[in-house]
Amino acid sequence: MRITKGLCYRAASFGLGLLLSCAAQAQTAALSGEALIAAARKDGSLSLYTAFRPQDLEKVIAPFETKYGVKVKAWRSGTNIVTQRVLREAAVKRNEVDVIMIPASDMEALYREKILQPVQSAAFADLMTGAVPRHRNWATVFMNVTVHSYNTQAIKKEDLPKTYADLLDPKWKGNIGVEAKAEEWFAKVVMSLGEEKGLKLFQDLVEKNGLPSRVGVSLLHNLVIAGEVPLALTVYIDLPEKDKRAGKPVDWFVMDPVVAQGFNIGIAQRAQHPAAAQLFFEYMLSAETQKLLASLHYYPANSKVTSPYPGLRLEVVDPVFTVDTYVKWSKLFEDMLARQGKTPK
Repeated sequence: MRITKGLCYRAASFGLGLLLSCAAQAQTAALSGEALIAAARKDGSLSLYTAFRPQDLEKVIAPFETKYGVKVKAWRSGTNIVTQRVLREAAVKRNEVDVIMIPASDMEALYREKILQPVQSAAFADLMTGAVPRHRNWATVFMNVTVHSYNTQAIKKEDLPKTYADLLDPKWKGNIGVEAKAEEWFAKVVMSLGEEKGLKLFQDLVEKNGLPSRVGVSLLHNLVIAGEVPLALTVYIDLPEKDKRAGKPVDWFVMDPVVAQGFNIGIAQRAQHPAAAQLFFEYMLSAETQKLLASLHYYPANSKVTSPYPGLRLEVVDPVFTVDTYVKWSKLFEDMLARQGKTPK
């Protein structure tokens, strides 16, 4: 980790607490290897706030705790709730969180609020293009790849749509669904079709066949398995892949563009356990952990680790664009969903 002198000097204006935090960061920055591990063990623990999948969180944390003897106190919730808690605690100078792991757009928002600190890591060299911004306040751990999942007992593979325009077929009336907070996906798909044409297509889709929304990707995924939503347009790829392999009636497919967003990690500016936080940051980006993520059916950010999905061509969401245009696209998305009224019968 590298903290510039200029950042620490500017931080002095926020009070002695942050100045001391910068001093601690500078000391941590000089550590690596066994010295960093020793310092992390002295910290004893770290606090992690994350929106990571609950079914896999312990699988990722446990090897770290076993290997280094450092306890991870994880608090997990939905992305919006995690972001709001971090912002709320920062506003009252409650320095509880050390490490944050959430999607890229929300992480960019935290960076703009000066809640994160710049980090330097040798692991950055192995990450895919775009995984580390110039400011180095966060790095991508894996890609949340949005795919379309379907209930294999309700829909035959040969009947799946090939393009978004195919969804206008009357056979899809009342049979498709979307996640209620999929603004980034919506913007990317609409722009790929041409904004005017894309908006018209989705407006027609809502009016003709309906596009009911559910809050939460995991909930939407489970409704597909249950058959309540035969076809979901916005599910993260690891969810149907896991359950398909487990023998459940679900599979996935893609239509262009294949939208993906980074799931990122950052260290809090006022981290109370700086060495433990840096060690966990390095651990999540290490080849060892990236291979673990791949084995759990995630799309790893490490370009030297074989992806479980080598044939996909991803259209990656730009978090800067998302934050800059959030008001526009969230309103368009909400207006589109509101347009439908009740789900067609």
